[in-house]
Amino acid sequence: MKHLETLLNTPVSDSIKNLSVEEIGDDHIYTGIETPMVEDAFLISDEEKKEKIAQLFSEIMQTIGLDLNNDSLKGTPQRVAKMYIDEIFSGLNPANKPKIALFENRYQYNQMLVEKDIQFYSNCEHHFVPIIGKAHVAYVSSGKVIGLSKLNRIVQFYAKRPQVQERLTNQIARDLQEILQTEDVAVIIDAKHLCVSSRGVKDDSSSTVTCFYGGIFNTSEKIVELQNYLK
Repeated sequence: MKHLETLLNTPVSDSIKNLSVEEIGDDHIYTGIETPMVEDAFLISDEEKKEKIAQLFSEIMQTIGLDLNNDSLKGTPQRVAKMYIDEIFSGLNPANKPKIALFENRYQYNQMLVEKDIQFYSNCEHHFVPIIGKAHVAYVSSGKVIGLSKLNRIVQFYAKRPQVQERLTNQIARDLQEILQTEDVAVIIDAKHLCVSSRGVKDDSSSTVTCFYGGIFNTSEKIVELQNYLK
């Protein structure tokens, strides 16, 4: 896991830290493998967070000129707050991390296992608009296995937070390496970013692919084998 350790221990360069919001603009900035969070992120309850988000979102709606007395709009701040905390950003809370049980590999299956086309919805942390994609996850057992649905749940957990696709890829891979007690993990993500397709350059035809190849997957032979599984 040396490449991951390097990522984890590499500080954000001073040149990036000192850039202003205007200088960054719409550029894609990837500052590390950990989701940037404040230390006291969970000192208040989810209900308190919802109440505060609803209040602030009401102000946003009023600022852009919407009438919160309208029957269609008056419940929107509460709906958005509930959606943020209980759904699309629920992966920020470590209490929501799926419980994973390891099992002995009694089948003695020693080839790669691939769970492909795991649909996920995330949100770009730069514009808070959706990232929609599919993840392909593979591993070779070191003697332990997990239930297939847990692979999906791990993908969903890390997707349900403001994200950068490179970070999402590495977070899923790192967690699986730790859970499965093996470096032999691969993660490929193919996703569309609405910050690209619905605004800015407005390119609706492109998608972004990111990959992580660990252990034996970091060889041309295994990469070709994995790609054949995904076809």
